[in-house]
Amino acid sequence: MPFVNVKLVEGVFSEEEKHKLAKSLTDVMVQFEGSEAFREVVWVLIEELHADGWHIGGRPWEGPRSLMPSLQKSKAIVDMVDGSPSTRAEWAEAAPVMDQP
Repeated sequence: MPFVNVKLVEGVFSEEEKHKLAKSLTDVMVQFEGSEAFREVVWVLIEELHADGWHIGGRPWEGPRSLMPSLQKSKAIVDMVDGSPSTRAEWAEAAPVMDQP
């Protein structure tokens, strides 16, 4: 029995959107299993977690308001990296840990 567990921030998706998500995930699992017979045994559990438990980049998540600052910080990191690091040591040299304000 395939079991898919999705954790979402509480209140971000409507009930209808969560049902659509569960249906789509079920469709994907049936496709990968290779038989329509699996549809009735695919379990999808959508858990909604309180927003104060989520952090991104060490900062509290603020819903869609946190998207742009997170993307800007990611872009700044990408812009400072020279080359194409592929190992942990190369990443440590290309984007060293910096003191956070």
